[in-house]
Amino acid sequence: MQYLDTAPAVARFAAAIGKAPSIAIDTEGASFHRFVDRVYLMQLSTRDATAIVDPLPTGDLASLRPLVESPDVEIVFHDADYDLRLLRQDYGWATRHIFDTRIAAQLLGYKAFGLAALLELHFGIALDKKFQRADWSLRPLSEGMLQYASQDTMYLLALRDILQAELDAKGRMSWAKEEFTRLEQTQWSAEDSSQNFLKLKGARDLKRRELAVLRELVPWRDGMAKELDRATFRVVSNDVLLEIARTQPTTRQALGVIKGMPRGVLEQRGEIMLACVTRAMALDDADLPKFPKAPRWEKDAEFDDRAARVRAVRDEVATRLELDPGVLCSREKLETIARRMPTSIEALYETPDLRRWQADLLGPGVLRALTSTAPVAVVAQPAVAVPEHFVTDVDEAPYRD
Repeated sequence: MQYLDTAPAVARFAAAIGKAPSIAIDTEGASFHRFVDRVYLMQLSTRDATAIVDPLPTGDLASLRPLVESPDVEIVFHDADYDLRLLRQDYGWATRHIFDTRIAAQLLGYKAFGLAALLELHFGIALDKKFQRADWSLRPLSEGMLQYASQDTMYLLALRDILQAELDAKGRMSWAKEEFTRLEQTQWSAEDSSQNFLKLKGARDLKRRELAVLRELVPWRDGMAKELDRATFRVVSNDVLLEIARTQPTTRQALGVIKGMPRGVLEQRGEIMLACVTRAMALDDADLPKFPKAPRWEKDAEFDDRAARVRAVRDEVATRLELDPGVLCSREKLETIARRMPTSIEALYETPDLRRWQADLLGPGVLRALTSTAPVAVVAQPAVAVPEHFVTDVDEAPYRD
């Protein structure tokens, strides 16, 4: 394993692996610690070499871009989504030939598809999770941290070979290729930060006046986190903000008794937080925020029954293929199909975000179910495996039911 912390060293390594047909890549961010995440470490492995690139002292990683973006080089990730977002954000890289071992494992019906579980199953390797939430933005990095990071790519190409062989044997490689091609467009899109308060878990339980308090507090907290370059929950947690919104304290003492209120924030910023509450309480009722209305559908008395029949088809096929139902097709997509009522496989292909492989598998049964009046049979569903990938308030896993 090589540790590369200069641009010339990275360039020499890029030249040395320039003819490799496959490269495993992983990145280490610090979203658990920092307000704005970035690539703080990058691991790369070919079948013959592993290197850890430290972008903080290195700066310029341009020598790696031709490899990462080459359509002739397969870039192998495990759970590519977040890595791809960081690489696009920090360097503008757009990977064009991807293999994702997590997606491959899900399409094969693995119940435990985290990297640690897969490496232990296939290679008898137990990954040390000691540094799973380490702050990778800090320097120097210990030898233990570097060894931990290198394991994320060291066995990834061998794992890829096993999973591809299984996909080929089950005739599912075309499914995986469609998923991998979709990953090529992965990037963060611009968001309206003024609506972030609506995304907090628990916000929907608030009354409109309470929601107004939250609307004042969230941008203040996020601005402070950005100024300090700290994860938002390390400044003031969401639970504390929600409790302030519910109780609407008017004194520093009342603010101080809220469970979890950081003492330093109370002492230095308590008056600002109270001012947020005061502004929200002074609003006219007409100016209070509310959640946007969900899309309204024309009344359809038979929708629930159609949706149940379509789900039954999905569940039966999932059981037969030994797949998690949510991997085969999410509930949201099934409900879209039930509302659109396609009458042909071509029309089914036009369902937003429905994969072609999903339509091909489900098409005949779904089209029959949409016109059937038979009672719905209940099919036992396989257990849902929980990914070990850390998620925050919103689960952004590629498959969910």
